[in-house]
Amino acid sequence: MDIEYVTKLIELVSESKVDEIEIEEDGKKIRIAKTHQSAAAPTQTVYQVAPPQNSLPQPSVMPVAPVSQTQAPAVPAAQPAPAATGPKFHEVKSPIVGTFYRSPAPEAPAFVQVGGTVQKGSVLCIVEAMKLMNEIESDVAGKIVEIKVENGQPVEYDQVLFLIEPA
Repeated sequence: MDIEYVTKLIELVSESKVDEIEIEEDGKKIRIAKTHQSAAAPTQTVYQVAPPQNSLPQPSVMPVAPVSQTQAPAVPAAQPAPAATGPKFHEVKSPIVGTFYRSPAPEAPAFVQVGGTVQKGSVLCIVEAMKLMNEIESDVAGKIVEIKVENGQPVEYDQVLFLIEPA
């Protein structure tokens, strides 16, 4: 693949509504994807790119099929407390990137609830990273004011998971 062709593809993707494109040609594979974060993306469309014929700079793009991103809501999410911010609340942040779980198993009760009290060292949740279940413990004793993440949602490093009113 020549660099001019790749550059044209990048421009095509950046100027269109297509978020991602993948091309395989003569045993070489290229994938171009936009990197932006959206609040909610319940469905995703997969595109199949036809290989260029007679070296046209722009390939034809045709939708293949929508793919649903489903999540099993094992534990209902807690209702957030109104405007629970400020210096009097302690933030418990995720130490790793992974998937947030409120309970140890899908049918098990949640570790904590809004309004519940916790001791220093109490398990608040699990963050799964690379098939490892990492228990996140409270580093203060107090009352759970807000749970900032929905069960089964991905979390980023240093993302606030809980707000605790210290005892």
